[in-house]
Amino acid sequence: MPKEYTTEQFWKLYEKLPEELQKAIFSMETANNIWDICERNNIEKVSSIAKYVGNVLVGVLAPEDFQETLEKELKIEKEQAKETSREINRFIFYPIKEALWRLYHPSPLDKPEPGPSSTDKKPLTKEPEPDKPDTYREQVD
Repeated sequence: MPKEYTTEQFWKLYEKLPEELQKAIFSMETANNIWDICERNNIEKVSSIAKYVGNVLVGVLAPEDFQETLEKELKIEKEQAKETSREINRFIFYPIKEALWRLYHPSPLDKPEPGPSSTDKKPLTKEPEPDKPDTYREQVD
């Protein structure tokens, strides 16, 4: 069972999301897609489906766990949950797959790493001057 979040916790997670995911959560297109998918698959628990889609979009339910969550939490038959999950993946998650990938698989570059402190820095030194003239270079008149 996915962990339940308070409204305050949800908003904190929402504020940290990339703009693309923030827009997807409250977009009319997402809402219409959820409604149409539920209607095609004879699912009456539209608000529950929307809740779990939102959980995926804020990063608290992995997309690969979505179908299993529908089966267990909403008591939807396996084939019905599979088809619903497939359509939600296609119409909702796929268009924002890059943002979802970054949310669930952050790169090491996204995380600030402790760098060398200012006390660890070596002072900049000048390059040593050659003792004799450079014979390779041509003289400029």
